[in-house]
Amino acid sequence: MNDMRKQDSFSPQSRLQALLADPGMEDFSGLSLLLDQAGYELSWVASESDVQNLLERRHVDLLICNTRLLDVDGGRWLEELIVQSCNISVIILDEGGRGNARRGIGRLLGLCRHIISPWDSDQFLATIEQLNEQRISRQENIRLEQRNRTLVKELSELSSKLENAAHEHDDELLEAHRKLKRSFVATIRMFSNLLEWRGGALAGHSRRVADLTRRTANIMQLDEGEQQNAFVAALIHDIAHITLPDGLLNKSVTSLSHEELEKYRTHSSLGEQLLLSIDDAHGVATLVRGHHERFDGAGYPDGLKGENIPVGARIIAVADCYDDLTIGHLNGKSLTPAEARTIISHGRGTQFDPEVVDAFLQILLQATPAVDPAPFYIRC
Repeated sequence: MNDMRKQDSFSPQSRLQALLADPGMEDFSGLSLLLDQAGYELSWVASESDVQNLLERRHVDLLICNTRLLDVDGGRWLEELIVQSCNISVIILDEGGRGNARRGIGRLLGLCRHIISPWDSDQFLATIEQLNEQRISRQENIRLEQRNRTLVKELSELSSKLENAAHEHDDELLEAHRKLKRSFVATIRMFSNLLEWRGGALAGHSRRVADLTRRTANIMQLDEGEQQNAFVAALIHDIAHITLPDGLLNKSVTSLSHEELEKYRTHSSLGEQLLLSIDDAHGVATLVRGHHERFDGAGYPDGLKGENIPVGARIIAVADCYDDLTIGHLNGKSLTPAEARTIISHGRGTQFDPEVVDAFLQILLQATPAVDPAPFYIRC
């Protein structure tokens, strides 16, 4: 999870609530300190009924349950709780050596995380990090769905108004309405299908690049039209990935063969071609085509240099590279935000527009702590 989203999730004003269900209360103080690092406040209860009573009174984001509490009815109470409370994350602590308990909770393992004793802090924090990534993704998907419904409603209202006006005016106004409706509906359809098209490490990539692009364009004080085009282009800058095979997309860029790299490099021009079918998206299509151009002229597909590259494409290039570095899409290794910022800085004036780099780093440094936490790695 990048630093900006982590800070939003763990801000002091909205600390997450964790609940430890353990009849023996072992490691309560240790877990409390550990979870404090992850942005949680920890409470403790000793029985299944205490869990139920507490959940009726307040919200809980994370439940940590010792296997000893699952002996009561084989853990069916926990299974029912998870089904009823879809927003709660669950970790089962297995003390080891309790074979009967583990056999009895096999059906639960697909619903929650399972940690076997002895466990260490890195393992625990990495597990919590994964759960929070999933929680944030669920919340973002809900937000996008709500936004999509709002846009569809606005489109319907706009269509109704224009249809009424068309009866009172000439055929030219009616044609303008039809053109607007076709373009708007097509754009909405692309937005709603973005998450369907993306998978693996690239899931959420376009949304993050669009957010970074929007904030960079804003701080550079681009006019409203340029900001809007840059944001929309960033959302769909990799739209032509739908034309590439899964095997190619699942590889890092540096591991592609010569033939695969040549095919991969066609996605920016193919993206432009896909968008040219929408009359009002021609400006966006130009930015999609140019988002892999380099400031020194060594990019593709046209080898444009300096200010000959549209400013929106120059912004997307920086945001796209930064997110690719942090998810490991470029060389197969996920870099920390600090490492990614360093590489972006080194590309100032060569790969990237210096003005864009300065604005981009400014928004990152405003949104992230001065010292980045060490990354946690776990096996699949």
